[in-house]
Parts: sequence; structure tokens; C-alpha cells
Amino acid sequence: MTKRDIIMKISEETDLKQVDVKKIVQKTLDMIIDSLSNNDTVELRNFGIFKVKSRKGRLGRNPKTGESVKIPEKKVVTFKPGLIMKEKVK
Repeated sequence: MTKRDIIMKISEETDLKQVDVKKIVQKTLDMIIDSLSNNDTVELRNFGIFKVKSRKGRLGRNPKTGESVKIPEKKVVTFKPGLIMKEKVK
């Protein structure tokens, strides 16, 4: 399912214009991204929790040359599904 599919389905079920639904969906996604970029946790009850975690730097290996390569520390977004999502996906 794409963002477009979500917009169309919400528009059909609520009788709202697709343009208006698109603005709301995009603004919601933008706010989630902004919060995560500020290292905030985003908790959507019964859906899940988005969190930013730091992944430690490590020593890796180039598979082509076998040469050791230092991989720097970086931030990654994690998602933990909520109870209702877990139950429905089972």
C-alpha cells in the first residue's frame, strides 16, 4: 500500500476531498519526521512507537578486498508495534 492508496481510501470512507486528505496525511508524516529529527520519541497509541537510537561505530570488512573499514556511529529510526497492531498482524 502506498501513500496514494491511503489517501484514496480515507477520501472514499470519509467523503472528504483527496486534496484535503493529502494535506492532512502529509502534515502528519512531516510532524513525525520533525519530531524524530529532534531526537524525540513519537508514540501513537495502539499503533506503535518510533524512536531514534544511536548505532555504535564498528570495524567492518570490505567484501571485495578484505580490507578493514571503520564504520562510523550513526542514528537509526526504530519502530516498535503497539498491542493492537501485533494482534491484527498475527
